Amino acid sequence: MKNTKFPDRIKNLRNYLNEEKIDAIIISNEENRFYFSGLRSSAGYLFVTLNDLYLCTDFRYTELATSQAPGWKIERITSRFDWLPKIIKDCKVSTLAFEAEFTTVNTHKFLENTINNSNLKISLIPTSDIALKFRAIKDEEEINLLMKAIEIGDKAFEYTEKNIQVGMTETEVAWIFEKSVREQNAESISFDTIVASGKNAARPHHATGESKIESNSTIIIDCGAKYHGYCSDLTRTIVLGEANEKIKKIYDIVHMAQLAAIDLVKVGMTGEECDSIARKIISESGYGDFFGHSLGHGVGLNVHENPNVGPKSKYVIQNNMPFTVEPGIYLQDWGGVRIEDIVIIRDNITQVLSKAKKINL
Repeated sequence: MKNTKFPDRIKNLRNYLNEEKIDAIIISNEENRFYFSGLRSSAGYLFVTLNDLYLCTDFRYTELATSQAPGWKIERITSRFDWLPKIIKDCKVSTLAFEAEFTTVNTHKFLENTINNSNLKISLIPTSDIALKFRAIKDEEEINLLMKAIEIGDKAFEYTEKNIQVGMTETEVAWIFEKSVREQNAESISFDTIVASGKNAARPHHATGESKIESNSTIIIDCGAKYHGYCSDLTRTIVLGEANEKIKKIYDIVHMAQLAAIDLVKVGMTGEECDSIARKIISESGYGDFFGHSLGHGVGLNVHENPNVGPKSKYVIQNNMPFTVEPGIYLQDWGGVRIEDIVIIRDNITQVLSKAKKINL
């Protein structure tokens, strides 16, 4: 294990196996495979025991795996689970865990049939959220990659804001952002860019389309960049022209709610407690019924991951656990306001990682 790219991550996984008295686990999720091994691939499995590390993938990735995943035994596979019985026998496995949330019914049937047809006495143990729990707390390398993704997204947003014009379509605005992201050497956007103008801004996850940008109304831009696998997530609400008093009022409420949540969140709070800070301000202002989503979510290899920061979340906030703070108010046939930043608590001090400017109304 000392020659692997991420020994601490593997140690955490093996500690889990040891505590649960499980001999081995199959990791199938793409991001989780990358998290533990270092190999970016669209297909394959990791087979991890207390003593062995197998990376099983097809011919497209076996050569790449030798350089990107040092310390792993590379197994070239040609079908779903034909490779499994030999490894189980070699490793003397009797209890085998799998990622239940990423395993389809059909795949589970293949897994069971392979084991049964090989006359192996194996107990299959479904697990849930194991790797995602580890992934919630980022190491220094992950934080640096995340900060680079955020920097790219911030710059791309600010470039977009400078170039947006009345009469452009939402799609044209989204393309300005996406082009800037790629020009900064990001691998991609981290999710489909949301540009919601005018009345469309009343829909938190509006599908960017051919609606034209209007003056004197809210425009929500929700965007992100992906850099070396890590995702950023940023939302800003802007106005081209003059913001009326209603826009100013609602913007100030949302901004105040966001700042309060960022200022008061502490290690040891649950996601529910953090969410309630912002929700209380919005509710007391008379708009509680119009803030219908969670305050935030974790970010990393996925744009939405642990921790959940929402009304019923018991997830405990910890140091080095980046998450978004994104309150919003959405009014049908009018528009909406959402402001989103990624924050992280380090050494019990909250830092705002997003740097893109916010409008002054």
